[in-house]
Amino acid sequence: MTSQREAAAMDTMGTGTMPYRDGMVGVRRRRPWRVASALAGALLLAGVSVVVGCRAADSDGVTPVPQALAFLPWLLVPGGAGLALAVLGRWRTGMVWGVAVLAVTGWYTQPYGAASTQPKGSILAEFQVLTSNTEFGWATDDLIATVKRERPDLVFVEECSFRCADALAADLPKGDYPYRDVVREDGSAGSAILSRFPLRMVEPIESVMAMPGAVVTIGGRDVRLQLAHPSPPLPGDDAKWHQEMGRIREFAREAKGGPVIVAGDFNATQDHALFRSVLDDGALHDSARLTGQSGTWSWPADRSTPLRTQIDHVLVSGDFKATSARFLTLRGTDHRALLVGLSLYGG
Repeated sequence: MTSQREAAAMDTMGTGTMPYRDGMVGVRRRRPWRVASALAGALLLAGVSVVVGCRAADSDGVTPVPQALAFLPWLLVPGGAGLALAVLGRWRTGMVWGVAVLAVTGWYTQPYGAASTQPKGSILAEFQVLTSNTEFGWATDDLIATVKRERPDLVFVEECSFRCADALAADLPKGDYPYRDVVREDGSAGSAILSRFPLRMVEPIESVMAMPGAVVTIGGRDVRLQLAHPSPPLPGDDAKWHQEMGRIREFAREAKGGPVIVAGDFNATQDHALFRSVLDDGALHDSARLTGQSGTWSWPADRSTPLRTQIDHVLVSGDFKATSARFLTLRGTDHRALLVGLSLYGG
């Protein structure tokens, strides 16, 4: 025969209740707000884990991963919130998960690539490179004023509309920039390369927005130039970005071995696998990294925007030493221009 007390104990198994010594049956339940806190923490940690997992797997994934990777350091915020919610919900697995997510995310916020180049020989030339996305040409006036003030030797212009192209021709004397490769397209499709050095055009990279290339003679050496402006990884439409970044990577691989400068709006950061592959396959170096400014933002230019990142770059081969890098604010564009000082070695 089973006693009444034993029967009550058996009836409560698996239901979250437990018998007490005095014969009373109590209910052991988690408080609803703790359950909700743990669930919210799990959702945050899961989202961050997907993005950081792609970073660790050297993959850009698909929407929304490429977009989130552009702001990877900012993922420390939802990751920290996820950990806090796990602690609040007394969810031990979530606490361990949260610490791991923050550690891995923090690791990947470190600058990518070598901190310096090791060029050989003597200095053949010292010069400056400016790259600027003028946003449909709206920042053309400030760009021209900046060029006249800073006097860079090479100028790369993205989103150079008809107005931009006409203004460059009218307001920047041919005597200052006698060598030019201007692709006249309206809106965001136009681009331009201006040079104080002898310049000859070469085959551009096929793209929606013009990416012209050239060979310029500096200090007696031929230097391969390439303007970069791949399509952005728009949500749900990032295939074109993957394709055009892949073409830039192929260019970098084929140009490897000689002096190379690739400058422009890459619509990519060091946390994108495709951008890192351009560096690695072409043995290129990011000038901002070489001058200790990997964390300096270039887009969006509005200081009131909390999420900012660096998508404008000047990449150079090991023949160069980057001596300076400054991000300049121009009125009329959502990008900051980048002015880089370079020394070319050889001999």
